Amino acid sequence: MVSTGGSAPKRTGGIPEQLGFDLGDLPDRLFTCTPSKLASYLDCPRRYRYAYIDRPAPPKGPPWAHNSLGASVHTALKNWYAVDPDRRRSVALAPLLRATWVTEGYRDADQQREVFARALAWLESYIATLDPADEPVGVERVVAAKTSVLALSGRADRIDRRGDELVIVDYKTGRSTSTPDDARGSLALALYAYAASRQFRRRCTRVELHHLPSGTIAAHEHTEESLQRQVNRAEGTAKDIIAAEKQVAQGRDADDVFPPQPGALCSWCDYRKTCPAGATAPIREPWTSVTLPTGEVS
Repeated sequence: MVSTGGSAPKRTGGIPEQLGFDLGDLPDRLFTCTPSKLASYLDCPRRYRYAYIDRPAPPKGPPWAHNSLGASVHTALKNWYAVDPDRRRSVALAPLLRATWVTEGYRDADQQREVFARALAWLESYIATLDPADEPVGVERVVAAKTSVLALSGRADRIDRRGDELVIVDYKTGRSTSTPDDARGSLALALYAYAASRQFRRRCTRVELHHLPSGTIAAHEHTEESLQRQVNRAEGTAKDIIAAEKQVAQGRDADDVFPPQPGALCSWCDYRKTCPAGATAPIREPWTSVTLPTGEVS
C-alpha cells in the first residue's frame, strides 16, 4: 500500500477512531439577524432582551394604529404592483386598500374611516407619479448576504432598476417628513443596498425614502466605502450582542447586561409596562400618532 503521509487513525476494537478537532479552532457561528433586530438593540438593549432573548417573552401592549396604517399602505402598494402593468393605471385603489386594511389600534370606527380616506389620498397621489410600465426588480423582496460576522437578511419595500444600477426604495407613512440625512444614516437601507448588490450582482448604492403623506423623496448616494462603514457598524452591534449573551450565560444579571435606555421612545415601546424604567414614561394611546394635530384637516 502506498503511504499518503500523516498518521492513520488508530483502531479500537477494529473500529477506526474519529480524528479529533480542537474546538477552540472552530470559527464562531454567524450572527443571524435582520436590520430591525440590530436596530432594536441600538435603540434599547433592554427592549432587545425582551423581544429576542427572554422566553417566554413578556406580554406586549396593545397594537399601535400607526403600525396598522403602515402595514395597510405597504400591502396595498405591493398588490398594486401585482396587477398587470397595462391595468395598473386604471385599477381602483379603494378596494385594493380595503382588502389589505388592518383595523387594530384605532380609537373608534370614525377615526378608522378618517384615516382610511387619508391613506387612500396618499396612495392616489403617489401612484400618479409612477410609470405603471416600470417593473421593479423586487417588491417586498427579501435580500440576504453574509459577512465574516453576520448572516443578514431583510425585506426591502421595493428594489428599482435605474439604468445599470439598483435603487432601494423605502415607504414612509409617519408624520415626520424624511430628510436626506435620514436616508444617509439609515442602517437598514444601507444593509439592504449591500445585500442587494451581492445577491443580484449589480451595483446598488442609492437609497430613497418615499414619504407618502408629503409626496417627498429623500435620497442618498452611498459610496462603497460608506456602505462598508454601515456594515462594520452592524458587525460591531452584533459583536456587542454576542458578548452580552455570553455574559448572561456565564451567570451575570441580565438586567445589568441589557440595561434600559430611557427616553422618548419608551412611551411607544411594546414593553413599557414590563420595564421599570419605561413604566414611568408618559402613556400614549394606541391611536395617538394617527390623530391629526389640532387645526389640521384631512
